[in-house]
Parts: sequence; structure tokens; C-alpha cells
Amino acid sequence: MSESKRIQESLKLEIDTDGMNIQQVRLIKTINTMLAHVLTAEDEDEYFDSSSELLRLVASAVKKANFSKNDTGIEYSQQALEFCVDTLSDQIHEDGLIKYDN
Repeated sequence: MSESKRIQESLKLEIDTDGMNIQQVRLIKTINTMLAHVLTAEDEDEYFDSSSELLRLVASAVKKANFSKNDTGIEYSQQALEFCVDTLSDQIHEDGLIKYDN
């Protein structure tokens, strides 16, 4: 099937939510919904706004991760997000975004 043809089926994902709270599970559902929306957006404003919202949601997930809640006083979530932004920025400017086609 060529890439220009749209697939008319649904994708069911199964995620082990053991150890997650209700807020984390809701965040996963919202991220998946927004990801599908970004991939199918047809309007420029919608595409850019949705892409921004998707990245905001993913950043929120990093902040809500169990690992970020520690007793050390170290702001791991903030450091992780700064690392992600730096890495993403480098890859965008080097045209080195990783392709996950399989």
C-alpha cells in the first residue's frame, strides 16, 4: 500500500498501567489522542497548535513520572526536560531526527 493511501482501520494499544495513578493514565490517553490528531491535521493552524499541545502534554508526562518524585530534593523532571529540549534542538538543526519506520 502506498503512503498516500489512508489506512481505514483502528489501532488498539495495550499499556501496562500497573504502578500508574489515574492522572498518569489519563495523560497517556490524551497524548495518544493528540498524536493521532497531529498526524491527521489538514489545516496549518490546527497542525501547529496541536503539535505544540502534544509536546506540552509529553513534557507534562515527564514531570508526572514516578521517577521525578524523589526524596533527594533534586529536580530530575526539570533536568530531564532541559536535556530533552537541548537534544531535540540539536537534532532539528542538524536535520538528524531519528526515523522510526519499520
